[in-house]
Amino acid sequence: MADMAIENHAVIGGLRTTALVALNGSIDFLCWPRFDSPSVFASLLDPDAGEFALAPAFEGGRLTQFYVPDTNVLLTRRLSTEGVSEISDFMVPLPVDPVQRLIRRVKAVRGRVTYRLRCAPRFDYARVSHSIEQPEACQVIFRPDGPDLPALRLCASVPLTIEGDAVVAEFALEQNDTATFTLDSEEAGENICLEPHRVAEAFKETSTYWRDWVAHSSYTGRWREHMTRSALALKLLTSAEYGSMVAAATFGLPEDPGGVRNWDYRYCWVRDSSFMVNAFMKMGYREEATAFIRWLHERRLAAKPGEARLRVLYGIDGRNIDFETDLDHFQGYRDSRPVRIGNGAEGQLQLDIIGEVMDAISLADEAFERLSHEEWVSVAEAMDWLSVNWNQPDESIWEVRGGKRHFLFSRFMCWVALDRGIGIARRRSLPGRVALWRRERDAIYHDIHENFWNEDLGYFTQFKGGNAIDASCLLMPLMGFIGDHDPRWQSTLNAVGERLVDDSHVYRYEVKKGENHDGLTGTEGTFTMCSFWYVECLARSGDLLQARFLFEKMLSYANHAGLFSEEIGPAGEHLGNFPQAFTHLALIRAGLYLDQALSRAGCCN
Repeated sequence: MADMAIENHAVIGGLRTTALVALNGSIDFLCWPRFDSPSVFASLLDPDAGEFALAPAFEGGRLTQFYVPDTNVLLTRRLSTEGVSEISDFMVPLPVDPVQRLIRRVKAVRGRVTYRLRCAPRFDYARVSHSIEQPEACQVIFRPDGPDLPALRLCASVPLTIEGDAVVAEFALEQNDTATFTLDSEEAGENICLEPHRVAEAFKETSTYWRDWVAHSSYTGRWREHMTRSALALKLLTSAEYGSMVAAATFGLPEDPGGVRNWDYRYCWVRDSSFMVNAFMKMGYREEATAFIRWLHERRLAAKPGEARLRVLYGIDGRNIDFETDLDHFQGYRDSRPVRIGNGAEGQLQLDIIGEVMDAISLADEAFERLSHEEWVSVAEAMDWLSVNWNQPDESIWEVRGGKRHFLFSRFMCWVALDRGIGIARRRSLPGRVALWRRERDAIYHDIHENFWNEDLGYFTQFKGGNAIDASCLLMPLMGFIGDHDPRWQSTLNAVGERLVDDSHVYRYEVKKGENHDGLTGTEGTFTMCSFWYVECLARSGDLLQARFLFEKMLSYANHAGLFSEEIGPAGEHLGNFPQAFTHLALIRAGLYLDQALSRAGCCN
């Protein structure tokens, strides 16, 4: 049995939900039928929270796992002198098939291999029991004992046996023989496992879908494999139904093993998803960027008249998330408790999200999705509101739980919001109180230089009146607030390097001497997205060789499948929810800029 650490997983999905598949072949995380639905498998967080195990009966051997190139079709192998086993895992994407179906095909590549299967769902975060019906030898239905919870159907090409509240099977395959299992709903129709050609067609159609999607990329530069894998991971985290993107596939995976920093990221954060527009657009994926912009405008137009701020996060269908609940019966990953669902950050004031939203809207308006009249009226109202309300404390990007402050990040992102609103009005000759917006934008600029710049320390501080430095300042030049070679910025960048950088890794802020004001106990790893922001800042400052060196070092910390979680721990382990969209977005952004900068500098490779 392999150590099923966070990094010992890959992810599959069909653009409605995702599943984590461990190196040992077990699916130990799946929410059904959507990303933010209750879990049915969550053994990654508790051994009794459900699993779908499928593995050879022999122990030992070498475990490998990889994606079929340019796809999200996953192959998991166990190689031993006793035999070689291969499992193909995939979900048929929604644009290919309206039936949501997880398909597992196992093959004896070498020798005669005996396999064991155990499918033990635990519905509604393992809070309700279920019954099992077996209409035929190769098909069972798991029916949860609770309202509004969908039943699951497991179909197979081999006989299944009910064992308590689980289903098991043991079967032998001769060399080159296969067996197939599908997980879907009881309305899904026939058991395609009994028709090998149907399974083969689904495999080919799914592979073709992903390869065709990758082929639409306009990126031809360096590190193509890493850039493509990041784009594929981001696509897996988007909803084909709604156009929204979840922040990560999971909930409850800790930033501090054994600690309390355990959050639910299966929702659409307006901040994170707004950065998606830039990444997808520059990689050539306008369809995804357009779908999210339209989803975003629907949320804004649904806001109350005169209400400028969007909610911090939404369900993928745009519904409000108004709860944060502890799953007290969950043990937690490596005893990290509490395990939470929902997210209390929803009720916070995070003024910076208006900046990220306006940056995305501005990019879209200029490139491919011009604002309608109604959308512009909504944007103009937001700029009017922000002009009056920017100078107040909030919880900002890190969603602190230690009280509101005047954070630098929110302040300069308010500047970004007004700047982009002014730019759209000027470019499109649209009506608005542009003189007011320009006055307040300039007031924010002066406020930052007068109240957040610490001459003695030589850097912009995390919040007004404080002494701490925060890696979120790395977005100041990236968003155009300050010049790449401005002396104050160069001094701040040097301070980030001295105080927050550990080799190629970057902490989001210092956790020592009372300078951590997030209101939480414990420590955390380095924030990988901050590491990629730092790379881009170095490249913009002209230090291309160091930027490339650090970028390529960071790429080496991806797991075996090319995926990143939120953080990297002291031993290089992955921490936090997985895979995390923001990390892959930052990777793409840094890679795009660095590739272009190296080419401009005449670097041949």
